[in-house]
Amino acid sequence: MTADEKCRAGKGISPIVVLLGILLLATALTYLADSGSYEREGKLVVPGTYQTLEKSHSLAQLFDVGGTRQPDRAQPVSLAGTLLAIPQGLERMAGLIFMVLIIGGMFGVMTHTGAIDAGLERLLSGMRGNVYVLVPTLMIVYSAGSTFLGLASEYLLVIPLMVAMAHRLGLSSLVGLAIVTVAVKAGYLSSVTNPIPLSIAQPLVGLQVFSGAGFRLLCYLVFLSVGIAFVLLMIRREGHDHALEREFDGRPLSRRHALTLWVVVLGIAFLVYGANRWHWTHHELSAYYVGMSIVIAAVGRVAASEAAEAFVRGMKKVLMASMLIGVASAVAVVLEQGQVLDSIVHTLTGLVGENGAWPAAVGMFGAQLLLDFLIPSTSGQAAISMPIMGPLGQLSGVGPQTTVLAFLFGNGITNLLTPTSGTLLAYLATAQVNWVDWARFVFWLWVAFIVVAIILLTAAVSIGY
Repeated sequence: MTADEKCRAGKGISPIVVLLGILLLATALTYLADSGSYEREGKLVVPGTYQTLEKSHSLAQLFDVGGTRQPDRAQPVSLAGTLLAIPQGLERMAGLIFMVLIIGGMFGVMTHTGAIDAGLERLLSGMRGNVYVLVPTLMIVYSAGSTFLGLASEYLLVIPLMVAMAHRLGLSSLVGLAIVTVAVKAGYLSSVTNPIPLSIAQPLVGLQVFSGAGFRLLCYLVFLSVGIAFVLLMIRREGHDHALEREFDGRPLSRRHALTLWVVVLGIAFLVYGANRWHWTHHELSAYYVGMSIVIAAVGRVAASEAAEAFVRGMKKVLMASMLIGVASAVAVVLEQGQVLDSIVHTLTGLVGENGAWPAAVGMFGAQLLLDFLIPSTSGQAAISMPIMGPLGQLSGVGPQTTVLAFLFGNGITNLLTPTSGTLLAYLATAQVNWVDWARFVFWLWVAFIVVAIILLTAAVSIGY
């Protein structure tokens, strides 16, 4: 029995059941928690402006259908509202959902050309199947793109390639997914010069963007080392025997396969450039992937009808998993409609006391860990939390760089595991991996990252970072 077959045999709870359970919990919170709101300047909250809103906590609201909402009065979400939140979440995440489907289709075309299998055989033959060299090398490359440039969704394209490589080595899809995901998260939660969180979080606490990069570089090296060690350990646990001789086809690639692979490599390179140069959104990225699919089919000499069929086959493989992205987004829809999100933020900031710098820094980290479960968007979490955390940090003796560090750690570590993260669900979709299986696989790394984060925050506080 292969590692993937073992995984499927004991997978237990379906991820859709997990997400629906979280959605019902969010609905319950709109009855159990107070509703409130902060004043905002654009998307940024104004510290000290939180106000509780009047709200009826009657369970009779559960069966309200089409009730009118008053702007100065909160209302818990009904069962009908919970169901409506699902299509609203699908609509909200439509850009990401369709992009994942198109990537699945593109990989279907790439697979049909035969270039992927031939290229992997040539690569593994050159490396003699040595995963203990190949895996760390790939993880260093992927994490560097993440921590220095903020690459994340751009790696969706390479995840199927890593899964195919893992299968060729007799490993599970989980390992192939982990090579990319663990590396990207290790880089992202350190964010040495990642412009996405730093350009928002640092100015909000009075810092120059990209300042303090030296200590974050140290954090990056620590997290990356732990991540690489974990993936290599999981490879050994799956029974990979480096001493076992494996036969790989080391013949030179055909001209057609070589040309196709060059198109893929150059396509990825231009994708990274274009996405950063012109700030492409899901729409532009999806259009780019459609264009790449056409070029790959042409270079790979695939007939139009065959390419179309391969594209549809690829989309079918990620259809169910990509739909989970929209269901996860429904959680945020419910919390926003019940107006409890700001109340939760207000409550979590209570974890940050004034009993000293170290407890405050750890409290900030804990608050960000929990908050990221509800607001998985990095920029969204920064806009809501940093205007509040900055002044609280000053009162507690926590330096502004450490305040930003606590935000980065909390945001990055939770996104490694949370089922409400659209990016993580997109990764799972393209790898065709069940969230429950992924959670079991990565749980102890998640715990280890939390421990390492607390140690690094302690060091940051001790040196006055």
